[in-house]
Amino acid sequence: MRAVEGVFARGVFLRGPETAAFERELADSLGIGHAVAVGSGTDALTLALRASEIRPGDEVITVALTAAATAAAIEDAGCVPRFVDVDPHTRCMDPAAAAAAIGPRTAAIVPVHLHGFPAPVDEIVALADRAGLVVVEDCAQAAGATLGNRSVGTFGSAAAFSFYPTKNLGAAGDAGAVATDNPQIADRARRMREYGWDDRRIAVGPGSNCRIDELQAAVLRVMLPRLDAANGERRGLAAEYRERLTDHDLVLPPDQPGAVYHQFAIETTHRDRLRKELRSLGVETGIHYPVGLHRQPRFATGAPQLPETERLSRCLLSLPIQPELARGQIAAVSAAMSEALERCGLA
Repeated sequence: MRAVEGVFARGVFLRGPETAAFERELADSLGIGHAVAVGSGTDALTLALRASEIRPGDEVITVALTAAATAAAIEDAGCVPRFVDVDPHTRCMDPAAAAAAIGPRTAAIVPVHLHGFPAPVDEIVALADRAGLVVVEDCAQAAGATLGNRSVGTFGSAAAFSFYPTKNLGAAGDAGAVATDNPQIADRARRMREYGWDDRRIAVGPGSNCRIDELQAAVLRVMLPRLDAANGERRGLAAEYRERLTDHDLVLPPDQPGAVYHQFAIETTHRDRLRKELRSLGVETGIHYPVGLHRQPRFATGAPQLPETERLSRCLLSLPIQPELARGQIAAVSAAMSEALERCGLA
């Protein structure tokens, strides 16, 4: 609240010191040269693609097991999403499937770090380099996640982050950022977020209005230094789940040291029955995502067969992992899971 009051006291609500400071601090936290704060994660992915000079009509390989925003941003950039399947273990893009999907119109690959778990982006970047493609990482659910000793968002030519309120690094409304080590991409993204303006406010190229406001930047500056501790708490909650649920007939999410557990999604072939019983016991759950994008009407033209995506869409059930909800509650949720499984005849 002090940070928000400071914005009102200054009376600068756009293009101000909070935005500039947040961009520096975010870039430093990632170990990367540039961050360009924008109005949403969707804006961030659209601008990251456009600033990487992906052309209208180009194909962009991505996954269908993700939020609609991923493919919507690709379309907003004037491109055509081409969906590939996920690896059943990581639940993220299968590099072999991506390699098989490359065609004459392919210009970029957008791997999604689903549920806060790092995709095999090092393999994907190597594949893209061999094929002359751009990689733009969708880090909307993975702020603070790492692969090896590197932050996700630092592997591709650019990355998109979302700061929607429920994200690991959440604002008090919509916000996002483009991250890149490429100064040309950063400069283009800065112009594109504000009408194509240069420093003189002369429109020198394409752009629209998708800038962040000072209030969101101020909130994010307060939350960013707390991100590592908050992600550490999520890892601790996930570890407790693993300990308490290990004897059940459930497939738990991958145990990756760099994951930040935006969601803790179990696999069960009895998802709907189990979800109903858990609700009756006072435990709310989520489904991320019930239908792959390749089967949703907006994106379904010429939909491919993606068996792992379709299987996971039927099986994934997200348990409470957000610290504000799950702190001190893992034992109770796990006990409810045991009872729900017994009621379903699955214990």
